[in-house]
Amino acid sequence: VQLVESGGGSVQAGGSLRLSCAASGYTRSTYFVAWFRQAPGKEREGVAVIHSQGHYTRYADSVEGRFTISRDNAKNTVYLQMNSLKPEDTAVYYCGLDGGLSWVDYNYWGQGTQVTVS
Repeated sequence: VQLVESGGGSVQAGGSLRLSCAASGYTRSTYFVAWFRQAPGKEREGVAVIHSQGHYTRYADSVEGRFTISRDNAKNTVYLQMNSLKPEDTAVYYCGLDGGLSWVDYNYWGQGTQVTVS
């Protein structure tokens, strides 16, 4: 299983970025995909999660209303649209696969993509 994130970068406060997570080699049809982030000196935290079937999503309180997770199953890709970015959103963002609804027990991870908000 391979996860490849892209779309990170530097942006001013109030700006937007869209992250992508492309998955390959995973054969299950029902699963959760999640975005996490880790800021310097802090633990990794769950940001958003989406189920592979239907439209179930969940967000951390800190990003609710600003971030949107979506998926394109035909492309095996999950997106994280981030709007109204704040300096406190600065972190390395990771996608995770094959875990739980509450951002626990994820078995597969991408390499991460840096998001810097100034």
